[in-house]
Amino acid sequence: QVLLVESGGGPVQAGDSLRLSCVVSRRTVSNDAMAWFRQAPGKEREIVATIPWRGGTTFYTDSAKGRFTISRDIARNTVYLQMNSLKPEDSAVYYCSAGTGSGSYYRAAYWGQGTQVTVSS
Repeated sequence: QVLLVESGGGPVQAGDSLRLSCVVSRRTVSNDAMAWFRQAPGKEREIVATIPWRGGTTFYTDSAKGRFTISRDIARNTVYLQMNSLKPEDSAVYYCSAGTGSGSYYRAAYWGQGTQVTVSS
């Protein structure tokens, strides 16, 4: 069993920044990549960013490009999502995921419990 624990969400104002963290209990061959997803009320869950544990190419959805940065700390088994210039439309529950692949080819194997991000105008 692989456990993922997110933290760092909360209420912010438009233009503010937040950094989400996700601690993974262990890394296995079934989770050689990490991803952040988000789900707003009444909408489907969408992928935000992906990163391989070994380093290399990261992926961002169009709305996140230039504002969000995904990174990982192998020693801490932790993945981060730095979110800058937040907009009200970024409001959602953000989920950390462990899996394989990148971008649209990413396949989740494990999920965290989610952390709420609320951006007010």
